Amino acid sequence: MGYDVHQLIEGRDLWLGGVKIAHSKGLLGHSDADVLIHAICDALLGAVSLRDIGYHFPDTDPRYKNIDSKQLLRTVTDLLHTEGWAIGNVDATICAEAPKLNPHVERMKETLAPLMDIGVEDISIKATTTERLGFVGREEGMAAHAVALVERDDTSF
Repeated sequence: MGYDVHQLIEGRDLWLGGVKIAHSKGLLGHSDADVLIHAICDALLGAVSLRDIGYHFPDTDPRYKNIDSKQLLRTVTDLLHTEGWAIGNVDATICAEAPKLNPHVERMKETLAPLMDIGVEDISIKATTTERLGFVGREEGMAAHAVALVERDDTSF
């Protein structure tokens, strides 16, 4: 299981699921702050006991300043393969009041699938609001939850 949160601010692009989405604000972070990809990375790393995204890509390391989070997900996938694991599927939820995300879900899945070496049918992305409650409801930030199924990769032995 993975979870991530980033603050919304003006003057940044909004990246979710590897897709640039038109919005008046973007997410603040050391990288591109793609909250969905970060939650997926944490779910994958946690599923195989390889710590978390902050351990592998610390925000104190200048190599990751403004990095495209798709690169982080590809690196995590490669690490899992090296350790003898294959990704079965991913189920994720983005919590955001705005913008409307459902029109972008298919493009997100098409972007993420090759990075994880799985089919688009193996990715579920849902979007929800918090009914105007909390920091998400006040549009101060976004959150994402992800769950990943992994299995031993018999082809790696």
